[in-house]
Amino acid sequence: MVPHRFSRRMLSVALLVMQMAPAQDSTNPALASTGPAAKAPVTRSASDGAIITRRDARTITLKIPAPRGMIVDREGEPMAQNQVAYQVALQYPQFENADRGFVINWARARLAALAPVMANITVFSDDELFDHYRHRRWLPLLVTGQIGEKEARDLESKLTSGLVLHPVYRRYYPHGEVAAHILGYTGSVGRLPTGPINFNEPLWEESEGRAGLEKLFDSELAGEPGMKKLLFDESGNKLLEEQVKRPRPGGTLVTSLNLKWQLLAEKTLREGCKRGAFVVLDAVTGEVLVMASRPSFDLNRFIPGISEVEFKALNEDPATPLYGRAFQSAYPPASSYKPVVALAALNNGVVTEDSTIYCPAAITIGNHTFNNWTKTPEGDINVKRAIARSCNTWFYQVGIRTGPSVFLGLSRRLGFGERSGLPLIGETPGLVPSDDWMLKHEKRRILDGDTANLSIGQGSLLASPLQVAQAMAGIANGGALPKLHLIRQVQDSRGRVVKAPIPERKNWLGVDPHAVEVVRAGMADTVNEGGGTGRSAGLSYTKLCGKTGTAQWGPKSKNQRLAWFAGFLPEDNPRYSFAVLYEGRPNEKVSGGRMAAPMVKKFFEGIKDDIKDTIAPPQKALVVIDESAGVVAPVAEIVSEDGEPASEGYSRPPGNDVPLRALPVEPLDNDFEDPADDHEAGQPAPAPRAIRAIPVETDEVIENGVEEP
Repeated sequence: MVPHRFSRRMLSVALLVMQMAPAQDSTNPALASTGPAAKAPVTRSASDGAIITRRDARTITLKIPAPRGMIVDREGEPMAQNQVAYQVALQYPQFENADRGFVINWARARLAALAPVMANITVFSDDELFDHYRHRRWLPLLVTGQIGEKEARDLESKLTSGLVLHPVYRRYYPHGEVAAHILGYTGSVGRLPTGPINFNEPLWEESEGRAGLEKLFDSELAGEPGMKKLLFDESGNKLLEEQVKRPRPGGTLVTSLNLKWQLLAEKTLREGCKRGAFVVLDAVTGEVLVMASRPSFDLNRFIPGISEVEFKALNEDPATPLYGRAFQSAYPPASSYKPVVALAALNNGVVTEDSTIYCPAAITIGNHTFNNWTKTPEGDINVKRAIARSCNTWFYQVGIRTGPSVFLGLSRRLGFGERSGLPLIGETPGLVPSDDWMLKHEKRRILDGDTANLSIGQGSLLASPLQVAQAMAGIANGGALPKLHLIRQVQDSRGRVVKAPIPERKNWLGVDPHAVEVVRAGMADTVNEGGGTGRSAGLSYTKLCGKTGTAQWGPKSKNQRLAWFAGFLPEDNPRYSFAVLYEGRPNEKVSGGRMAAPMVKKFFEGIKDDIKDTIAPPQKALVVIDESAGVVAPVAEIVSEDGEPASEGYSRPPGNDVPLRALPVEPLDNDFEDPADDHEAGQPAPAPRAIRAIPVETDEVIENGVEEP
């Protein structure tokens, strides 16, 4: 269980509200709040009685918005949390027989005094200033945006009488752009009311999730508001301030992400490409460890709100930073798809481990010529060599012999063509074509030319980096495709686990285990043997299996290409699968071996110690015989490789033979739907209030993908 951490200061912010005494300025008569225009303070008790109506007395009940729960990584490191912020506010005193002009002049004088020391002061009309005094003078009138604690501390001594610092909570993302497309952001529920004070209105603007996990888990993160009661006499003196109910913070959302790895992946993308994506999965449990997209955007720009000008600039940026390429994009998977075709062919007996097929420089199918990426013959090669060399002409022939229904069917069992079920907004389902789809969109069934193109991951086949990494997890496992998870736990405000996923399979693959071993061996040769196209991804400490890919993508006029590198490690007992995408610029010459594979090497070498600890064989357990009881009992003693004890043993106390049982928790529903899909049949889907996915141009896909070492 990840410990629930919450700042005590967050819980005490509400107690600070309206207790900030206005700073006095006795040197400036225009700013003084004493004199005949203001009532002298009167000491009263809340229990004092009166026989006349107290026209200016008020009893006010206010809502204290709850601190929003944190979003953390798998180790409890915060990725979304709260911090104390401040807003400068006008705090009117109670004036005696004050007319409209006096109140407005009083407020204008203080706003003028604030202007030299504070930028971006809200502009108020005379009516707004006077109406606040008439209806809401017991509450502060916020006149600036939010500022941080350091800025507030520097500003405090410069404030004149009638100006106070009003504390509030605000959302804070300590790592800015990191995992921005996954975490999402919050926004204000609405502006504070004006006019007469309503019962239980909020002390400050409340927030709600607007995108990503913030939106999908809004109810778990929101918490329960508290309540405060205030009592003022007719002179404006506060007689009572009572916290009727303390706010309860929201729960903690524990993601499966590894923040250390995520930071390294995003750094690797920044240094390795202008646009791209990096995904790493636990191939055994299905947990998402890394999901990075480049470019990204700073989530803190949305807190407490983003201006229309700023949002328009982000939305219209040609680099599309609001677009999560790791899961919202749909690209041709190119040669990273070839292991799927090889596995289908082996499983169906079209080829064997040792059978060879002649690979010319090009083959003709119908009226089209399909080239090998090297433009030279490869000779007679087997399946492992075909994978390592990424020989197009081998896969054209084998794909046609196997049949599109066979390898496309395996694609679907590997997760292509459908959403993952993760809590993601705007996730693409990708596309695995069928005869029906081809008839509808191309007015023909899948022909041999289409099959040849599909067998090298081109044509109408589309997938996201997340889907490619998921397929690699399936090949790494061999027997089943694991169900993916992005959330490890949902904890309540006391740190108790209320929801948690259970590792489970998503699909049986139905493939021969030996066929899987052969494909793994071919992917290992891609990286670790001479002539392999992915040699630049080789690691110093373990054997990585991978597959390069280079796709021609988008309209011909752009001449734009993609570079892929996908796979898993280690070869003998796969634990992690991955996919890296490099999105080339128009007319840029790219290849998976030169662009994507080096990023994989840089990333996994950067976490070498973590990986080595994970994939190391388990230490031996020492088994001892309890002669007095006549039974064999395990003792928690660790032995070193040479068999010598590495630590002292631990003896179980008598009468403690029954192991502790875990409390049952509600399984986490992993079948998340895009909010745009959640609408009544026959009714139009509501417009999503989150980051919009930008459709990928796929009308003109050039045949014959390019592959370079």
